Amino acid sequence: MANLLPAPLHRLGLRIAHRTRVAVWPILKPDLTSVSVIAYDMDGRVLLIRQSYGRRTWQFPGGGLHKGEAPEDGARRELREETGCKALSLSLVDRIEEPVLGASTTCHVFTAQVRDRPEADGREIIEARFFPLHSLPEPLGGKTRKRLAMLRDKTV
Repeated sequence: MANLLPAPLHRLGLRIAHRTRVAVWPILKPDLTSVSVIAYDMDGRVLLIRQSYGRRTWQFPGGGLHKGEAPEDGARRELREETGCKALSLSLVDRIEEPVLGASTTCHVFTAQVRDRPEADGREIIEARFFPLHSLPEPLGGKTRKRLAMLRDKTV
């Protein structure tokens, strides 16, 4: 249904929805469950995306779970929706509690191996690319930096 809208109108809707979350979540303080996927290609490069709304920082693919959706299924879905990539393998790294726009969020962090070439849809995602860990783009999102530190600490 959303692809029936022209891409610029779709991006406008996403920006409005994001601003609404920024305004409402600190008041409602919902309990949310999300996933974050640290995906690697066969050369060990990490997959990062930039969204068309918010701060447009580089971050790992991920998002909220659908009602009744298992975290593993949500991780595979978010990776596929945001990048077009299919996870060849998927491993849970950690489950962390973190605030997101005033909401209390439980985030399931996964690593995944992918072989596909990422493609941004030009709607929600404006860029999706692999980067060597020693040469990451700026600006990196704060949660992206925390996930990278978590990986270093866990030696995943």
